[in-house]
Amino acid sequence: MYMKIRKVVRQIFLNQETTHKLLNEILWAQRFHDSIRGKSALESQNLYIGRWAGNYTLFYILNKVLYDYKPQRILELGLGESSKFISTYVRNYLNETTHHIVEHDANWVEIFNKSYELYSKSEIITCPLTKRSIKGHLVNSYSDFKNNVHESYDLYLVDGPFGSEPYSRYDIISLVEDFNIDSEFIIIFDDYNRMGEKNTVDDLLSILKNKNINFINVVYSGQKSVAVIASNNYRYLSTL
Repeated sequence: MYMKIRKVVRQIFLNQETTHKLLNEILWAQRFHDSIRGKSALESQNLYIGRWAGNYTLFYILNKVLYDYKPQRILELGLGESSKFISTYVRNYLNETTHHIVEHDANWVEIFNKSYELYSKSEIITCPLTKRSIKGHLVNSYSDFKNNVHESYDLYLVDGPFGSEPYSRYDIISLVEDFNIDSEFIIIFDDYNRMGEKNTVDDLLSILKNKNINFINVVYSGQKSVAVIASNNYRYLSTL
């Protein structure tokens, strides 16, 4: 009897947690739609938000960053709905901005290009999926990443490649290792609710601390969680 009661109570708590996440997601959706009001190009943009794509939490944060800080160089890891959103933003509101997208799946690139035409300043860089060893574990990675991505950016959106454990989307680490005390950056890390992404972010934060770089780190949650790590000049991103 005790075990049955314990199982029922545990299920109640799990249901409450799921409901809480859904309510948060609804609030983020409302905030997102309010935040793009009056921007006709964004209001009319066809987006499929959620599931494999970023959730409303991510898109609200992304819109705030693009509108408030107007990054001139954007690196996005993973081609998808956020690519459409950023490219539309660059086309209509950030004409001086360049947008590079790293994607591992050439077939997906072909399918995507048939349904949506990115703005000319949005460039897709194809780096096939590979496995590499991180601390003795084989994880998904972009092949030849550093030879294709060797510049600094204002905004890094990390949403690819496919997640893996115990470390996920570790390619960003090689770029952070090049930061210095004067670097100014915003890193948006999707799927922070998963262990692989959390472990990668932990390593990322350790690198910044060892370099004595002042930064803010905050996590926003809806159905999924999004981590934001930014240099201290972007500290107001901790108040979204």
